[in-house]
Amino acid sequence: MAASRTDIPGIVITGASGRMGQMLIKTIADHPRAHLVGAVEREGHDWVGQDVGLAMGGSEIGITVTDDAPAAFAKAQAVIDFTSPEATIAFAGMAAEAGVVHVIGTTGMSDSQIAQLEPASRQSVQMRAGNMSLGVNLLVQLTKKVAAALDEDFDIEVIEAHHHHKVDAPSGTALMLGEAAAEGRGVTLSDVSDSGRDGITGARKRGDIGFSAIRGGDIVGEHDVLFAGQGERIVLRHLATDRAIFARGAIKAALWGQGKEPGQYDMLDVLGL
Repeated sequence: MAASRTDIPGIVITGASGRMGQMLIKTIADHPRAHLVGAVEREGHDWVGQDVGLAMGGSEIGITVTDDAPAAFAKAQAVIDFTSPEATIAFAGMAAEAGVVHVIGTTGMSDSQIAQLEPASRQSVQMRAGNMSLGVNLLVQLTKKVAAALDEDFDIEVIEAHHHHKVDAPSGTALMLGEAAAEGRGVTLSDVSDSGRDGITGARKRGDIGFSAIRGGDIVGEHDVLFAGQGERIVLRHLATDRAIFARGAIKAALWGQGKEPGQYDMLDVLGL
């Protein structure tokens, strides 16, 4: 089992029972360059005290789910964290204390919550991204370039679709794309963002960057960036069909962060884009 390999970076997964937590655990089990050393859940969760393999409905793997995150982090070289904003802020401090790479895939964080992550990054490597996939990060770069090339005669709309369990909207990826479009145009997203339309909203304001969110079924993740002009439209699209792409990207980030100087990084750093 991968957890027996001690010559490669050990990884702790927080939010082990979640959709991404379980996918990360499965992906690490088959990864040639990483192994699982810990699985963390919140205090009182019914997985705590169980072998994580058994809790996931499989065979025993020798890793017991714990609610003692600092103790788990002390045995690791990296922590991968797809939880909640409040939990991620707490985990950032613990990761800094342990001196481990903190890979953050948590979405729905406000600007003030993101700012609370910065002190921990002075002591450890902190890698945060709204989306861990290679394709999405390429889409971010393309969005920035197209937005820079087209003026405000082209309306920009970011359209995203996710499964019905997702609790935040717009998605973290949609916001990444909106930020890229705003940067391409040389504006601040908060000044031009247009979302949550309902009722008699009036005409669309020139230069605004709009967001539309769809929630339904088991959609893994779909993102379109629409540039709509008079008589023509340009659509940049990324479709995710397998949640494992996010897990593989997060593991790649955890490995990339080994030996790096403390600070805040993102997937563009990891991918060299």
